[in-house]
Amino acid sequence: MSNNVERAERELRAFARLQVRAGLLPEDEQLAEVRTAVAAELPQTDPEILARAWLAAARKELLAEQQTWPATTDVDRLRSAFMECGRHGVKVLAGVEDHWVARRALEQAGGDLRGVIWFVPMDVWHAVDTPMFEINLWHPTGANAAAGDQLTTSVLDCLARHGLKARFDEGRIEIAALWQRRL
Repeated sequence: MSNNVERAERELRAFARLQVRAGLLPEDEQLAEVRTAVAAELPQTDPEILARAWLAAARKELLAEQQTWPATTDVDRLRSAFMECGRHGVKVLAGVEDHWVARRALEQAGGDLRGVIWFVPMDVWHAVDTPMFEINLWHPTGANAAAGDQLTTSVLDCLARHGLKARFDEGRIEIAALWQRRL
């Protein structure tokens, strides 16, 4: 096996692992994502078989690992905080494709929102192995929230109430959170 094929396999297995651990997509969509990646990177293989095998292995690994997690994980705390934000007019868009999706959500909501929190899959993937989860926070106009403004302070306070340490830095909120999402 060539080094390029070995490298591609390692990266594709890691991609399958991130899909499972992030949990942003239903299983059939995870399969489609990994299958497409395998077909592109390893065209001489059967992408369906590899994608299914790697996703199954990632699920098995996660099921075993989550037995060692605390009763309440950072993801549980994030969910609670995001639910509270939603009750206070701050919409949360989890794992959206890009900032255009967030902008459309603001436009469709009209003047009913105080703001929107949004993050892309790569933000979650980073937090799978590193306890640093970054989110974007916008005002209803689509303008970035700023350090010290009322929206930023409210969201930071909400995160703190749910046991999450967070700070505003360079246009984003950094949360000291590891993405441990149970299957």
